[in-house]
Amino acid sequence: MTTQQKPDDRSSGWIWIGVGLLFVLLTGPIWRWLWGEWMQNDYYSHGVLVAGVAGYLAWRRLGLRRRAGLPIPQTLDNRGLILLAGGLLAYLWFYQDRAFYLAAFAMIGVLAGVVWTVGGLGLLRLLAFPVGYLVLMVPLPFIERATLPLALWTGLCSGTLVQWLGLDVLINGAAITLPNADLVVGAQCSGINSLIALTALMVLVAYVLQGPWWGKVVLVAMSVPLALLGNILRVANLIVVARFLGVDAAFTFYHDFSGPLFFVIVLLLLYPLTRALKCTDLRLDVL
Repeated sequence: MTTQQKPDDRSSGWIWIGVGLLFVLLTGPIWRWLWGEWMQNDYYSHGVLVAGVAGYLAWRRLGLRRRAGLPIPQTLDNRGLILLAGGLLAYLWFYQDRAFYLAAFAMIGVLAGVVWTVGGLGLLRLLAFPVGYLVLMVPLPFIERATLPLALWTGLCSGTLVQWLGLDVLINGAAITLPNADLVVGAQCSGINSLIALTALMVLVAYVLQGPWWGKVVLVAMSVPLALLGNILRVANLIVVARFLGVDAAFTFYHDFSGPLFFVIVLLLLYPLTRALKCTDLRLDVL
């Protein structure tokens, strides 16, 4: 048996203010941890943008409904207490064990439970994507373990590509030997940061575009090969520059410049890709 009650506008406003303050006080330590990770962890430096985009999308969806004269769902629903209580228990448990990334996931569950309880299932459906998108802002601790095998694979692929171009290159794991230099494909060249950032971007693009569901699934899935291919071409280009212009030229200015450059090139591929997948028009109900 469930209880659903629609509060008046004044009481609803005070309820949201009170719940918001409690949520901020309770989850403040995790937000501070997330901020520290975003500022120090190169793999998740985009996390602050994910949180900002999620907040904007939630604000925009509610604003568009008001502008269209449609009511915003505001129905107290005690079914949401199940999710709220479960998320809260998980949050406190993980926070006590200092499993902060798990506590961050649980915090998102708490937020979903709050929206469901205070605003009803209709409001939860309305804000499902902004709330769920927050998952992509949470740093995963095992990401760094993937950097070494990915760096080895990147070194092998980029070195082989350069060999096909006719350059004299010796490949030994992540080590690449040129006639004039010895190079090592390290964690920064593994491409994992581009992969994570591009995945978050592709999920957002799939959400804001109209199109068939299968096209959106393929669009998100394409973030993996696009990021990996772009990184292989970037490393291969660095090897060519190191061979003909020297190591200093390759790993001073060009190393830092090539990362954003190849990421932009990958983004330019989005236009023909979205057209091929029939995902071309923007969703006016979310932007």
